[in-house]
Amino acid sequence: MARSLSRIIFKGISESPISFRSSQVGLKSLNWQNSRYSTVTGDSDSHEDFQPTRKFEGVGKSVKDIVEQDIRENPIMIYMKGIPDAPRCGFSALAVRVLKEYSIPFGARNILEDQVLKDSVKSVSAWPTFPQIFIKGEFVGGSDIILSMHQSGELKEKLKEITPPSTKG
Repeated sequence: MARSLSRIIFKGISESPISFRSSQVGLKSLNWQNSRYSTVTGDSDSHEDFQPTRKFEGVGKSVKDIVEQDIRENPIMIYMKGIPDAPRCGFSALAVRVLKEYSIPFGARNILEDQVLKDSVKSVSAWPTFPQIFIKGEFVGGSDIILSMHQSGELKEKLKEITPPSTKG
């Protein structure tokens, strides 16, 4: 019984279009070498190679200052789980998809890289969930709000002063 059940499961997995083999090919096409993720925080028993990374250590500014600078310097800034080319949650993927509809470049930071970054963004916006989108220095909201604004035309109006890159050919 167990053997036949395992054959059925294995057969279903191997014939699935999203099998392990096809997902490996997809991962190779993404640029994951520069991404660093950490889920362990403050575990003193872990080897130093497995300790969380702190991207902002030693830069001379607080992480909150860096967040505020990001928001000031980027007409559109998104703090998300993952990166725009490889979102790590459906809400972040939705927000990126909506923003890409306007062909306007935007800044992004992966909040999974550093708990201090995540907490700093929350303190700036006073908003508990991610993604968090800032437009022209103003906190707008998350993916649900961006989607609603896109559907109503309000987002297009808000972004009309931000010019997309020129298409020189």
